[in-house]
Amino acid sequence: MPYHEITENIGKRMIKLLEIFGEITDISWKVIRDIFKGKVNMKLVLEQMAKVGFDSFPLAFITSAFVGMVFAVQIAAKFTEFGAGKYVGGLMGVSISRELGPGITGIVVAARVAAAITAELGTMRVTEQIDAMEALGVSPVRYLIIPRFLATTFMLPLLTVLTIIVGFAGGYVVATYVGKINPVEYMETAQTFTKLWDVYGGLMKTAVFGMIISIVACYRGLNTQGGAKGVGEATTSSVVITLISLFIVNYFLSVLLF
Repeated sequence: MPYHEITENIGKRMIKLLEIFGEITDISWKVIRDIFKGKVNMKLVLEQMAKVGFDSFPLAFITSAFVGMVFAVQIAAKFTEFGAGKYVGGLMGVSISRELGPGITGIVVAARVAAAITAELGTMRVTEQIDAMEALGVSPVRYLIIPRFLATTFMLPLLTVLTIIVGFAGGYVVATYVGKINPVEYMETAQTFTKLWDVYGGLMKTAVFGMIISIVACYRGLNTQGGAKGVGEATTSSVVITLISLFIVNYFLSVLLF
């Protein structure tokens, strides 16, 4: 391929990315503006909170329990080998609070909720339901995006509290019964090493994750084209973009908060 075609393709992709970023920024601004104006339908928000939070509860519970157990069995074996078994609880507490809890919650919700939001809004777009709403003067931002935005922003920190507790408990069971770690030392080092800011920082992370998940999923849903095939492609790309965004943002939040 000639050099000028390569640079032209790169330029077109960069312009497309900037356009997408600008559109997402515009949607975000409209959402925040309308929220501060009080244009929020609480009934729709509560419905979305049930879908985001309660429906994700079983998946988050099982995932966090086994991740905590796997993490504990690995570090307990190595720490015991070097005579540092009593520090397993401290490492578990800090890791679960700062990274594992928020990370598990973000991944679980991104995989389940982002796909559901994109598929739902994408179907509404290709069947012209959203066009009908706009023709009747109903704002898609207020009716469709804001309830999902608030639901994910508020429910992800609550789910994170669950994942932290369950993950830590799963690690405790494995470390003390399988790894033969002294349970008193496990809890003492966990209390010593884990600070309240570790938990608060983790909860702040997931609030940001919730904003990203809802905005990206809604954007992809509202811009779906191409019928049923387009809905499937939009759903897949929504999950991929959301997960990549969460990993990138997680790094910068970790540096900033801790």
